[in-house]
Amino acid sequence: MKVMQCCNCGHIEFDEAPGSCLICNSVIDAFEEKSDAIKKPADPAKLTDGDKKHIPQIVVVKECGLIPDGTCTDVHVRVGEIEHVMQADHYIRYIDYYVNRSFVARTWLSPEACHPAAGLHLKVSAGSSIIALENCNVHGNWMSETTV
Repeated sequence: MKVMQCCNCGHIEFDEAPGSCLICNSVIDAFEEKSDAIKKPADPAKLTDGDKKHIPQIVVVKECGLIPDGTCTDVHVRVGEIEHVMQADHYIRYIDYYVNRSFVARTWLSPEACHPAAGLHLKVSAGSSIIALENCNVHGNWMSETTV
């Protein structure tokens, strides 16, 4: 999977850059391939407390409680197996959602007012890939992926 990052705002796209950035509207030339744009644990078999505070936890609820027509899937994301802090100097800025590696939404989080978690109601089919990518203002981007 190729990781493309906007040099102006830091937005991530997978595999190829869009015609313009969906966050800051910069032109395609603002994107460059950055293999290190997303942090990964040094040893996935032995996660550190730091890893456990940054890797998004994705919960898929196939029966949405808000849109009861059977076409809605809830996707809940919590940042960290150990809940990440939300303080003025260290917090999760946002959570981005991708379906089949295409960006679909961003949830901005405010330190001290929000928990490091968010939810989204999606129109997705079985077998769709869901990526949650979080941005920590101190430790950068971390992601998880699951299948509906």
